[in-house]
Amino acid sequence: METILSRNVRLIKIEKLDDVYVRVFGDASIEQELADFFTYEYPGARFTPQYKARLWDGKVRLYDQIRKTLYVGLLHYVQEFCKRNDYELQITEDLRIHPKVDDDTLGQWLTNLNPQSRNEPITVRDYQQDAINNAINRERILLLSPTASGKSLIIYSTLRWHLEQNRKAILIVPTTSLVEQMYADFEDYSSANGFDVERHCQKLYSGFPKEFTRDVLITTWQSIYKQPKGWFKQFDVIFGDEAHQFKAKSLTDTLGKMDDIRYRIGTTGTLDNKKVHRLVLEGIFGPVYKVTTTKKLMESGRLSDLDIKCVMLKYPEDVREAMKRASYQDEMDFIVRNEKRNKFIRNLAVKQKGNTLVLFQYVKKHGIPLYEDIDKKAKENGKQVFFVAGETVVSEREKIREIARDAEDCIIVASYGTFSTGINIPSIENIIFASPSKSKIRNLQSIGRGLRLKEGKQTCDLYDLADDLHWKSWKNHTLNHAAERYKTYAEEDFKIKIVEVNLD
Repeated sequence: METILSRNVRLIKIEKLDDVYVRVFGDASIEQELADFFTYEYPGARFTPQYKARLWDGKVRLYDQIRKTLYVGLLHYVQEFCKRNDYELQITEDLRIHPKVDDDTLGQWLTNLNPQSRNEPITVRDYQQDAINNAINRERILLLSPTASGKSLIIYSTLRWHLEQNRKAILIVPTTSLVEQMYADFEDYSSANGFDVERHCQKLYSGFPKEFTRDVLITTWQSIYKQPKGWFKQFDVIFGDEAHQFKAKSLTDTLGKMDDIRYRIGTTGTLDNKKVHRLVLEGIFGPVYKVTTTKKLMESGRLSDLDIKCVMLKYPEDVREAMKRASYQDEMDFIVRNEKRNKFIRNLAVKQKGNTLVLFQYVKKHGIPLYEDIDKKAKENGKQVFFVAGETVVSEREKIREIARDAEDCIIVASYGTFSTGINIPSIENIIFASPSKSKIRNLQSIGRGLRLKEGKQTCDLYDLADDLHWKSWKNHTLNHAAERYKTYAEEDFKIKIVEVNLD
């Protein structure tokens, strides 16, 4: 150390604290530079009570200058920082990762694994094998894997590898429906290879015992976040599915309790554009690895083509003048209760051919009345209509999912919270965004519900409803949100067509 400093070499040293944090040391000026490098303004901070009361400056600091700590998963950013500034970097040996399996060995192992889907052998795609290889060899990784790229197969295969190394695993998903779906997927994949899912895996959510007695726990974060730190010591590997939802403090606090878990695999179909959120996810799980893209899956014929019809609902001048400068909540209340708008959604849903998913945000003031109206109209056409919201019990959601998977002309009216993420229904051919949203993740996840292939299905039609309530130069909130969605569609290279409809 003294020799290095005498040569005027600026040095950063990193040592392992635990499996959540490393300690990063340098001289005072370097540590300040690091602190600035890992400091970001939190999106929307200025609107929080803490900011308004001047109790918080609205910034997130990922490097703690007092404790000298940084998330382990952000090591690659420190390497980038050193390279950019010509600083020397020293990392202790226990942080170095050594590859464990080569492509040929993994390929043979996956062949022997013999995963099935509905009693048919699954061919593991090249990009899936690359993802599995990286998940095993890197130890920490955040897999960016879009809808229908085989994310659950990647999780299953990686999990099976760790089980053969005598490691116990916890798989965290955001909803109880996804606990059931993941368990069912594992049973499907294991139908011909002798892996007894019931003996090796257990579920945990309301109604299930909390005592861990098997090799794999499939659970929701709500079911475990109150567990003491010692409870997590029984696991060697953590899988975080739909990892984009791991930004909430209760989730990051839960991950912080797992300071003895070295192997961390996060998976998600989408990441938002907020850098601070991405850095927190990478800090928890590891660097992002892009498995493939929705566009590539479409071009290869593994996803349905997507036709987006942006339906611009035009309101009369007197209505727009009355709504000028309305608050966001007042605007949303007006939109979801608007009789002409809801009648348009009803008619649009009923006239579609094939299975249709109608997504809403507010249950009581929009979802239930919309469902009742659609159901009444659909019965005249001999269509089945299902309703799913947070209050719908898990068994009923699974029953609806199974029915819809084999149906040809049904309508599901569902809340974004229950059906925008992860739910696998390949037969969805039409999606209607009945409630406006600006969330990039929610919109892309919702689109994903319709992109899975099924025999005879070629395309998925998305009807994105936008509400033009602008008055002169003033643009209403949800019109601005629509512009954000259109921007996302352009970034994803989706085909869009804008159609105007007058609500007179």
